[in-house]
Parts: sequence; structure tokens; C-alpha cells
Amino acid sequence: MPIRTKANEAGIFDPSELALLGRVFEQLKLQGQSPEARDAIASRIIANYMAGIKDEAELVLLSRQPLGR
Repeated sequence: MPIRTKANEAGIFDPSELALLGRVFEQLKLQGQSPEARDAIASRIIANYMAGIKDEAELVLLSRQPLGR
């Protein structure tokens, strides 16, 4: 799963954080997306989480938008 790979690259997350990131990723990924697109989604989720967004609904909403908005 790209989110776990990206999370490992970004730093150490505890199991509850990984579960949250995984749930958000599952809500945002689309059927038939390229691996690059899924990696970009995973990166956005982790960047937003590391920026302090901890609420799941807010994380989903903000992670739909490209970084650097």
C-alpha cells in the first residue's frame, strides 16, 4: 500500500496514526489510478498530517487538493 511506504519514508508513526492515514487513503484513492497518482495522494495525506491536521474528515478534505495551494 503506497500510504505505508510513504509513511515509512516520512518517519515513525504509531499504529493508530497509520490506521488513520490508511483510512484517509482508502477514501481518496480511485479505481484505475496510476501508481504515481496514488503516491501523490499518499504524499499529500502525510504532508497534511505532519502539518498538524489530525481530524480525519479535515484530512480527507484538504488532501483532495494539491499541495502548495
